[in-house]
Amino acid sequence: MKRLTLKFGGTSVGTIEKIKKVANIIKKRHAEGNEIIVVVSAMSGVTDELNKKSNLISKDFDNKELDVLLSSGEQISCSLLSGALLDLGIKARSWLAWQIPIITNNNHTSSQIIKIKTDEILNFISKKGVAVIPGFQGISPEIRVTTLGRGGSDLSAVAIAKFFKTDSCEIYTDVDGVLTTDPSINKKAKKIDKISYEEMLEMSSMGAKVMQPSSVQASMVNDIPIHVRSTFSEKSGTKIVSENEADYKKVVTGIAYSKSNAKVSIVGVVDKPGVAADVFEPMGKNNINIDMVIQNTSLDGKTANITFTIKQENLKKTLNIIEKNKEKLNYNKITHDDKLAKVSIIGAGMIASPGVTYRMFRSLAEEKINILAISTSEIKISVLIREDLTQKAVRTLHKEFELD
Repeated sequence: MKRLTLKFGGTSVGTIEKIKKVANIIKKRHAEGNEIIVVVSAMSGVTDELNKKSNLISKDFDNKELDVLLSSGEQISCSLLSGALLDLGIKARSWLAWQIPIITNNNHTSSQIIKIKTDEILNFISKKGVAVIPGFQGISPEIRVTTLGRGGSDLSAVAIAKFFKTDSCEIYTDVDGVLTTDPSINKKAKKIDKISYEEMLEMSSMGAKVMQPSSVQASMVNDIPIHVRSTFSEKSGTKIVSENEADYKKVVTGIAYSKSNAKVSIVGVVDKPGVAADVFEPMGKNNINIDMVIQNTSLDGKTANITFTIKQENLKKTLNIIEKNKEKLNYNKITHDDKLAKVSIIGAGMIASPGVTYRMFRSLAEEKINILAISTSEIKISVLIREDLTQKAVRTLHKEFELD
């Protein structure tokens, strides 16, 4: 007998028929003799609709009340799934976050889970009951409803797997598992059978949407085995495992991309200690996330050009901040370029495989794709390119590294 966490995303519980299908999956896993804790997202589209309603009330809707509003989506799917299980003759009940309770800090709309009380649910599932818990939500020390931010249901599932010491955490979604790239832009994408936490973290942070980076990081830190599976097929899915269990036969495991990036260059900054900190400190204080950073020093060593990338939506705000600090930064001019994309190759096998960088750059050059910026880590190489060349770049790299 195993204790399992089964998490079902919004597309898996998007309609009543789909909820009934999920209930039958749970019934099958329960019949195998497993103790089961289910975590559910809101039905697909519900959270966005609730968010729109808050904007109709106010563009500055109170965060604490927004948490109460948005968390109601998971409460609906939690109740409907519990009802579907009861209809199949399975002992089941729902617990809302405040009933367990799931304790978080008080960072409303982006809280972190601190503790989960386990006694009552452990007693229930030990007596052949199925516990159904809403993801994405908790309760603060001030007894206010909190939410965990976008993709928070995955984070809830990993935390529940940790605190309830389940043998594995299964993430059910609408794809067969983790794929080598986005199938919507490359139909030759294929399922990855096994991927390391590190590779999955890079994939998700670079744009792969199967799991949120925070949930992958949490599973890695706590060494929780993750199994990504499809709600709608019997395929084996993808196992996310520790580094020593990963398969390093492939040099590159996958290709990820993100669009809507912008590049900003501050030209002719006086080159002195602390200048980079002076550039980026006000951006950090304004919650602007900086990605790639390149600094080029002039031949005489007196000035430097600092180039960095941000999300396109933050471009105007960033340029205003730099302008306000012109006197302190003492630069000649600012240039910027939007509508850019970042394309990344990811694979732990790159560490012991010379020539990967050359192959990546050469294959892009042969397709007349110009590289505007580069960043690297041990298991990742990312390049910045024109956004309209994203699909061409992904397909080229997918073929070059024999992932088709």
